[in-house]
Amino acid sequence: MSSEVVKKTLRDRRSPSVKELVNVLYGGKRFGNHVDEVWPNLFLGDMSVANDRYRLWKLGISHVVNAAHGKPCCQGCHGFYGPSVDYYGVPAEDSPSFDLSRYFFPSADYIKKALDTAGVGVSRSASVILAYLMIHQHHSLLEAILKVKEHRWIFPNSGFLKQLRTLDAKLQLPPECLSNRLFSNNNNTKY
Repeated sequence: MSSEVVKKTLRDRRSPSVKELVNVLYGGKRFGNHVDEVWPNLFLGDMSVANDRYRLWKLGISHVVNAAHGKPCCQGCHGFYGPSVDYYGVPAEDSPSFDLSRYFFPSADYIKKALDTAGVGVSRSASVILAYLMIHQHHSLLEAILKVKEHRWIFPNSGFLKQLRTLDAKLQLPPECLSNRLFSNNNNTKY
């Protein structure tokens, strides 16, 4: 997606297709850091940082969202972090068929100072961060992607991109059109 097309899409507030989003995701910053601040006091990282309590403390991270909760590589729990870090687990599979959208609102609501982690911090974690920016910072999906990509390379799978597009469309509806159905797939379970 050329910069002119991106500008026009942002101006028109149109939700790009999954193919267009994939083109945007291919550009920009590549891997390099285990953790990046992608929004003020909002960090996106991998499991090496999530498993390092000293580093979390040094970064001032008080909350961890683990988007790979229960996976062999990401066995985070409340007990590991102790009283200084609050933990929220999302048992997500990094598969296009996994319905991550049911966790968008509860995860976004939970995030304040958060390190969001899942494996390498590219697909599941990035999708949760994008949903947060859309829901609470009022960015369109494309704006959220561009903002995060200023700091970190991300690449949500095609299924998550479709779910984020659906969220984007719902969030762009006029307030009088919004109903409880927007929030009906919330899963407020804390793991």
